[in-house]
Amino acid sequence: MSTGTGTTSPTTTPTAHRTVPGPTLTRLTQVELRKSSDTRAGFWLLLVIALTSPAVALLQMFFAEEPDKTFALFLANTQLPVGLLLPVLGILLVTSEWSQRTAMTTFALVPDRSRVLGAKVLAATVLALLGVLVTLAAAALGALLTPVLTPDATDWALSGAQLGQIVVVQVLSILIGVAFGMLLLSSPLAIVLYFLAPTVVTIVSNLVDALTWMRDWLDLTTTTAPMYLGELDGQGWLQVATSVGLWGVLPMVAGWLRIERSEIS
Repeated sequence: MSTGTGTTSPTTTPTAHRTVPGPTLTRLTQVELRKSSDTRAGFWLLLVIALTSPAVALLQMFFAEEPDKTFALFLANTQLPVGLLLPVLGILLVTSEWSQRTAMTTFALVPDRSRVLGAKVLAATVLALLGVLVTLAAAALGALLTPVLTPDATDWALSGAQLGQIVVVQVLSILIGVAFGMLLLSSPLAIVLYFLAPTVVTIVSNLVDALTWMRDWLDLTTTTAPMYLGELDGQGWLQVATSVGLWGVLPMVAGWLRIERSEIS
C-alpha cells in the first residue's frame, strides 16, 4: 500500500501457527526411569536390590551343598529378593505421582495420559531387565568364587529356557506392581494389598480341600515357581496366564481407565 510520502509500507503476513511436538515415548520413558531413583524410597529399593542378590549368592556359596552350587541355581536363588522388591518399585513408579502431588503437572505437560502410562510400563520393563542383569552378575560371582573360596566345584551350564522364563517372570512381577499402583493410586494401600490379597488366596486354598484348584491356577507364587528353573511347560503356561490375568491384567485395565477418566487434582 502506498503512503502519502510515496513510500510503500511493508505487507504484514500472519505468523503461521506452529504445533510444538510433545516429548517422544523414548524421552518419557527416560523421565520415568529417572523418577524411579529420584524419590528416597525408590533409591533405597534400587540399592537393596543391587546388594541383596550378591548377598544371596555368597550365602549359597558358603552354606549350600556342593550340588547346589551351580550357576543355574545361583541364578534361580538370586531372583527371590529381586522378585519380591521389583513389584514395590513398580507400585511406586505410579503412586509417587500422587503422593508427591506431581500428577497434575505431569498430565498438564503431556495431556495424552495414555502416553505417560505407556512410558511407565516401558520404564518398569527396563527396570525388570536391569534386575535380571544384576542377578546374572551376582550368580556369576557366586559361581566364579566357589572353587576359589570353597573346596567345591561349580557348573556353569545354563539353559536358554531358564534365562528366558526368568526374564518373563520378572517383567510380569513388576508390571503387576504397576497395575496395583494404577488401580489404587496409594503407595501404602497398593503395597499392602499386593502382598495380602494373594496370601489370602493361598491360605484359603490350603485350608479348604474343595478350593485347592485356586492354588494351582490363581496363586502367583505357585504358578510362577517353575519359571525360576526354566521348568514351565504345557498346562503351566495356562496357569501362569490365568493368575497373571487376575492379578495383573484386570487391575491394569481398571486402573488405566480410572486414570484416563478421573479428575486429576
